[in-house]
Amino acid sequence: MPNRLIQDILAQRNLISADKAMTVRTACQLMAENKIGALLVLEGKQIVGIFTERDALNKILAASLDPDTTVLSQVMVGEPQTIRADKPLAYALHMMAEGGFRHVPVVDGNGCPVGMVSARDALGQDIIELERDMKRLEALEGSIGY
Repeated sequence: MPNRLIQDILAQRNLISADKAMTVRTACQLMAENKIGALLVLEGKQIVGIFTERDALNKILAASLDPDTTVLSQVMVGEPQTIRADKPLAYALHMMAEGGFRHVPVVDGNGCPVGMVSARDALGQDIIELERDMKRLEALEGSIGY
């Protein structure tokens, strides 16, 4: 199904990132402005964490922390799993399913961050391909007599 390469999915996107000293409110505003559900947290050119809308809900709002004084280093997921840009989206989706998360940071061959893929990236062209595959399967089953 999702045979597209991650690098092709990221081709039209900019890398949106944050510093670990950024406040949660500023990070949430950045995510809202860019219509994204997660931020890569970088130190220089290295990924040190990821901050997601789930983190904002569960670690800030539900815990009654102040988003104006809480910084990302306090609530981010440190050292997240990453995937290389030359891998198929299916690999990232498998990682997400196994790990119970919705976003995977993407790195180049040197380990430098280039973007992020999410479970939502499986929609779009992959849904069209899935529908096409299902119709083919139905046609085959119909011709065999199942």
